[in-house]
Amino acid sequence: MKRYHFIAIGGSAMNSLAIALKDQGNQISGSDDAIFDPSRTKLIKAGIYPEQLGWYPEKISKDLDAIILGMHAKADNLELLAAQSLELKIYSYPEFIAHLSNQKTRVVIAGSHGKTTISAMVLHVLNYHSRTIDFMLGGELAGYNNSVSLTENNDFILLEGDEYLSSAIDSSPKFHHYKPQIALISGISWDHVNVFKTLADYNKQFEIFIDSITPGGVLVYNKEDTTLNAMVDASENTIRKETYQTAVHFIDSGCTYLETDEGALPLEIFGEHNLSNLSGAKWICQLIGIEQDEFYQAIASFRGATRRLEKITSSRNKFLFKDFAHSPSKVKATITAVRKQFEGFKLIACLELHTYSSLDKKFIYNYRDSLSLSDFPIIFYDPVALRIKNRHPITEKQIREAFDDHRIMIFIKPKALEDFLLIQDYDESILLMMSSGNYGGISWDNLKEQFS
Repeated sequence: MKRYHFIAIGGSAMNSLAIALKDQGNQISGSDDAIFDPSRTKLIKAGIYPEQLGWYPEKISKDLDAIILGMHAKADNLELLAAQSLELKIYSYPEFIAHLSNQKTRVVIAGSHGKTTISAMVLHVLNYHSRTIDFMLGGELAGYNNSVSLTENNDFILLEGDEYLSSAIDSSPKFHHYKPQIALISGISWDHVNVFKTLADYNKQFEIFIDSITPGGVLVYNKEDTTLNAMVDASENTIRKETYQTAVHFIDSGCTYLETDEGALPLEIFGEHNLSNLSGAKWICQLIGIEQDEFYQAIASFRGATRRLEKITSSRNKFLFKDFAHSPSKVKATITAVRKQFEGFKLIACLELHTYSSLDKKFIYNYRDSLSLSDFPIIFYDPVALRIKNRHPITEKQIREAFDDHRIMIFIKPKALEDFLLIQDYDESILLMMSSGNYGGISWDNLKEQFS
């Protein structure tokens, strides 16, 4: 048993790691100044929710084996300063994961989009065939109690490779720590503009990641991404390079079919983005030891990752979907997928501007025409999120100019958005809610009632 203290234990990844370590028999403590659900409920259930919110340097003592520092904690955090003064071992979250997995085969799924979906596909296929591996994902995973699983026996660990920074005292991107033997990159699209000020700076992080792959390892990458292709070609790392592309498929009567050597295979998922992710997941599964026919047998029942084109509810002629889409490329891909899958339906698309990038007055122009395929485009942003992210207000005029769409309805109050959505007629319609946030806390239960 070891003693670990988590500074900023309420983070989605941090609480999952804390629970996994407790399940191994370790003694866990932690602090945070604000913890929200689902992290709050999970920590309470695990018995490691802090007795009081806030930062308490007296919690830091010499008998701690290590400090695990979350991204939410600042460099002047009182507990962090106390740990530094005692010269305790301090890990960022990804640094600690890399430390724990140094004797395992590390499989890292990277890319600006698709990481969670590809990882979920791989785990679904392995679970279907009663194969277990360790894993760490950045968000909730349907069918699993925790998004982190750590054992001493499994040979493989599947890691979601995020390019965001590691901690306040570790400015390297998270995925630079992992040094995988097997890696996948799904594509590159500029994001996190609050950290990576230029496209070149953002792309550079992926170049470093490619060169960090263990010599003799394997890189699987999306050949349909021209930037990524050029980057891989330029790398002199002595690794095996394998490409994938969107799987051949067709749509018939509202169902997407995958074309295989054994015939057409009906899928629960849809959209070219998902079919591209499927091809990448297939490669990863094969490298872990799953044969092609075993993959097809399992993937047919995959219903999607949580909040990734997730069908919240539906009736005969109306559907409610929730999607994590927030970057320009993700929004376009999601709307295109729904439009192709549900021909003849009215598409109501609601996008929340929630990330640093989407709330940036210059970057927002990258969303031009991203909602054009929808019949009824809606934009929501919460002024509270602007204040938290230290962003200046964006005017309705700026939003309409950036999206180049005069049809857009704009809401800044959650209650006003909810009231508007509750009075709409959804017959023969799709309501697509796209956000990495929560629309200021609107009631999903009230909204679901409109689709019963």
